[in-house]
Amino acid sequence: MSLGYHNCLRVKTESIFHLLFVIFIVETYRKTEFPLIWIILFFKRVRFSRLEIEFPVFILDRIPVRKRIRFHYVMSLQRKSQAFRGMVLYSVLSLITKAAGNTMSVEAKLQEMKLELPKAPKPGGIYNPVVQVDDLLYVSGHGPIKLDGTMHLGRVGADLTEEQGFEAARAVGLTMLATLKQYLGDLDRIERFVKVLGMVNAAPDFQRHPQVINGFSDLMVQLFGDQGRAARSAVGMGSLPGNIAVEVEAIVQIKD
Repeated sequence: MSLGYHNCLRVKTESIFHLLFVIFIVETYRKTEFPLIWIILFFKRVRFSRLEIEFPVFILDRIPVRKRIRFHYVMSLQRKSQAFRGMVLYSVLSLITKAAGNTMSVEAKLQEMKLELPKAPKPGGIYNPVVQVDDLLYVSGHGPIKLDGTMHLGRVGADLTEEQGFEAARAVGLTMLATLKQYLGDLDRIERFVKVLGMVNAAPDFQRHPQVINGFSDLMVQLFGDQGRAARSAVGMGSLPGNIAVEVEAIVQIKD
């Protein structure tokens, strides 16, 4: 493996199975000080016993993770059997790389989404922000803290719109992640969100509490995939501490 004159990673493999090592190289390079990379694969030559791949690497700014790895292939094929092998090879490589893309760290995803975590809040009473029992974390209720330290305040359906409530719930998610990062040290230690209770400071006639708490759940699914889709309750409250718009508590499973 080497960086060529045109800033390319050139890798030669002897079999399809060695592509696993190729993907490892790509993932390692992608997680260096240049995390925003667009990798394009050109199949220069496809043979039964040998595959030669070049990785032109372009350092671009703020490319969404789903668009980071693209495949464009040019194959010199002379027989139908070679064409079949080429299609199989491309399908296998696509599946492997899709799986590899899912290994992106949570903090790298936050960076891709241009999101920052606020400072983890201090307890507002006589309680612990997190209590661990075996591999489960019981996370106390969190409010919607902004980056400047202020809160999203008001009653949804009266002072705030549903969309503003959604954004408040999303802010709660970032606040909770700040607490979890402080406790765990690494957000990638999170295995899954098990249970979520979302509470909305709502006007008496407001009925779309689940749609507000979707702001929290949507963020977790974006960051953790299906592991962020927890069992959930979303309820309305006559008031919340300090007139905050949304409060969420959760049970989170962590990895060993």
